[in-house]
Amino acid sequence: MSVKIRLQRHGKKGKPFYWVVAADARSKRDGKYLEKIGTYNPNTNPATIDLDLDSAVKWLHNGAQPTDTAKAILSYKGALLKHHLDGGIRKGALTQEQADAKLATWLDAKSGKVDAKKEGLTKAQADAKAKAFKAEQDVNAKRLAAAAQAEADAIAAATPAVEEAEEVVAEVEETPAAEENNETTEA
Repeated sequence: MSVKIRLQRHGKKGKPFYWVVAADARSKRDGKYLEKIGTYNPNTNPATIDLDLDSAVKWLHNGAQPTDTAKAILSYKGALLKHHLDGGIRKGALTQEQADAKLATWLDAKSGKVDAKKEGLTKAQADAKAKAFKAEQDVNAKRLAAAAQAEADAIAAATPAVEEAEEVVAEVEETPAAEENNETTEA
């Protein structure tokens, strides 16, 4: 029986979520598996990978062949490096302590890269939010300035009409007595 380390799809349509499993090569993609090694969520940025490193390395030692995507995931998490270093220990090229030190150094560097990417994404998101807020403030300032200008124009346009009305009222106030006399004489 040949064993493959592959992905088993879960999740809903458009939102895939994968299990990393060791399965018989003859079984269906989402069918029976021998052991669940971890999970892979490509929906997040960066992708979330939870992998049992020791279990993955055990299956690699037993001859399991990873698929292309599973191989990329195992490489990303350091399972292939640990498998390689264990081969060096078996051959006597290095000791267990040296292999552990190399793996720890590599894992620290990898986690540093992932953290830097997360920080970069968070900073980019915050910058985009600040830029959108600044643009919104500029638009609001322009709108308020235009409204104030329109109100000033309306007041300026109404001022001559008010002056004319005041002149007409002043004329009417001066002439009412004469008009009343004219009306009474005509009657």
